Amino acid sequence: MPAGPTDDPTRAVTAAWRAESARLVGVLTRMTRDVELAEDLAQDALLAALEQWPVSGIPDNPSAWLMTTARRRGIDHFRRADTLRRKVTELGHGLARGEEADVPDLDDQVDRIEDDVLRLVFLACHPSLTPESRAALTLRLVGGLTTAEIARGFLTTEATMGQRISRAKRTLARARVELELPTGAERTARLDDVMAVLYLIFNEGYSATAGEDWMRTDLVVEATRLSRMLADLAPDEPEVLGLQALLELQGSRTAARLSATGEPVLLEDQDRGLWDEVGIRRGLAALERATALAAAGTPVGRYFLQASIAAQHALARRPEDTDWSRIAALYDVLAEAAPGPVVEVNRAVAHGRAHGPAAGLAVLEALEDGALGDSPLPAGVRGDLLERAGRHDEAADAFERAAGLTRNEGERAVLLRRASHNRTRAARPAAPHHGGDR
Repeated sequence: MPAGPTDDPTRAVTAAWRAESARLVGVLTRMTRDVELAEDLAQDALLAALEQWPVSGIPDNPSAWLMTTARRRGIDHFRRADTLRRKVTELGHGLARGEEADVPDLDDQVDRIEDDVLRLVFLACHPSLTPESRAALTLRLVGGLTTAEIARGFLTTEATMGQRISRAKRTLARARVELELPTGAERTARLDDVMAVLYLIFNEGYSATAGEDWMRTDLVVEATRLSRMLADLAPDEPEVLGLQALLELQGSRTAARLSATGEPVLLEDQDRGLWDEVGIRRGLAALERATALAAAGTPVGRYFLQASIAAQHALARRPEDTDWSRIAALYDVLAEAAPGPVVEVNRAVAHGRAHGPAAGLAVLEALEDGALGDSPLPAGVRGDLLERAGRHDEAADAFERAAGLTRNEGERAVLLRRASHNRTRAARPAAPHHGGDR
């Protein structure tokens, strides 16, 4: 259709690409059996859209347009490579009779395409790759992050990350990895890696590691969607159900995590009326199924326990209704099941709320110096606990230290605001004892 006066072709291209890139790469990987070629073909289709849509107008079905264009690029590639008959037949079946007529309508093939996205996740998490490469490749192919964004998340340079992703693609090509869902023992062995990658994608969207945006909602939505698909694939795995529950419950808060002016809003200050009730119900239902499996003797782990913690927040209609004692106890169990510095920092928060700031600070003090590198998390939590203890000068110092460490502009603004608030509180003269509290 011709572009109208209010249409923005470039924005339409961007929206179509963000919505369809993972599906497009998944379908093309199935067709070409070459993930690197599939991504190149998808990128070629994107460039063609950027060139043509401003001239010819936005197509009625942008997704089908991208698929048609990518398939044509594939045919041209194989012709030039002189593989001719087999590949042309494979990719171009029916195109000679009218390419537009026989191109699959993505809206009519949702189930197959959704399967291809999940297959793409398992492909990116292939055991021939290192854990770092699995995560980077999944973020690139499935999450749609740019190489620069992934590099920031891994605290490395864009060039280094680009080389890592390219090596991962070449490794998969040499191994002749097929785009198929693994079964049996192989699937079980790879579930942990797949879950870890989906959780990484979610976290990058929920609290972006760098940049101006506090969140990347598209990544939250995509990781949650993939977790549902994974739960459908492995409905008897409580950890998979636990991961889905965790992402549903945490993701339900997305709309409340930014103010009307775009500033980050912390959990206790959020308007809980903005929490997504559908997401909460989905999360609690997944957790209930996981709990039933656990009661029958199936082992549980970090995702189930974290989902159990998230459920306590979801069930509290007001911040003061939160069962912090229960949350602290769950964190104690989590620290035994999946020990690590991030768990300890969050455990400090829980103990600080349940048993007082001194208890939280004691947990934090036991954490080894530098355990989280230059992450702002420990300093930010220390500031919160010191603020609750009334030690405002020390709290301001901690918040300023955390602000100096973060690479996310939204988080920095929150930390500096809290530092300023505590400086102001510290500068106030103490009220005379006989006057009582003010």
